[in-house]
Amino acid sequence: MTFSRREFLASSSALMVSGLRPSPSPAIDPIKRPSDKHDIKLSLAAYSFRQFLDLKKPTMTLFEFIDFAAELPLDAVELTSYYFAETTDDYLDKLKAYAAKKKLAISGVPVGNNFCLSDDTKRKAEVQKVKDWTERAAKLGAKTVRIFAGNLEKGDTLEQAQKRVVAAMDECCVVAAKLGIYLALENHGGITDTPEHLLDLVKPVKSPALGVNVDTGNFKTPDPYADIAKIVPYGVVSQIKTEVYPGGKREDADLGRVIKIFKDGNFHGYVALEYEAAEDPKIAVPRAIKELRKLIG
Repeated sequence: MTFSRREFLASSSALMVSGLRPSPSPAIDPIKRPSDKHDIKLSLAAYSFRQFLDLKKPTMTLFEFIDFAAELPLDAVELTSYYFAETTDDYLDKLKAYAAKKKLAISGVPVGNNFCLSDDTKRKAEVQKVKDWTERAAKLGAKTVRIFAGNLEKGDTLEQAQKRVVAAMDECCVVAAKLGIYLALENHGGITDTPEHLLDLVKPVKSPALGVNVDTGNFKTPDPYADIAKIVPYGVVSQIKTEVYPGGKREDADLGRVIKIFKDGNFHGYVALEYEAAEDPKIAVPRAIKELRKLIG
């Protein structure tokens, strides 16, 4: 990661006191890593078990997901916001303690949001949702909150949507910086469908609290591996998929190649397996985690 928690909070406080932005340059630079050696830790996304965790008819709790993860060679778990049975402080405290008991960190809390909305009231509600989940993530001891940009509405222009997204992220970053949390914008289709479109949103936000969630399975471009490499320098967390979609066509991911891209890019942070393939995750996830553990070293 770019900063230690102490350094992050200190820099954020100094900026708030001075009223200055982190850089006078027109765009943020790639994240400066603390050394020339990568520091990759392995996590598992709860979304991998979405069919079991779905709150409409759950057959697994987040506590049981943590139990499953504790049997694997992992450093952390990623607790997707969609599957929290409660959002009370008591529930958050229990989750945090349970993960710690199982010797697992909580790497992040992914949130589903849409900052492209042109309706001011609806967009403000999305901003508040991200702020609320950022506070909950901090209570859990998580490092990141994954966010989306959203999709272009009919009749809207890319330029206007981008302005709304940047303004929303600017506002959310104020809360994140105070709490020492990274907001991680994901390449999730919509107006983040290419590395260039993603960075058009990231670069104008002059806050040390913003980075990228590098989702290795979401680019449907001619060369997704090359495009992953373009955004790794801005990455603070990642979700690794077992499939890629060059030109929109599904194929098994070359996980060795993916991890090499992260190592070559001197990535520091958590990479979370987010399993979305057809095989039963209770069978496929342990196999993929063991492969990733060997590749990461």
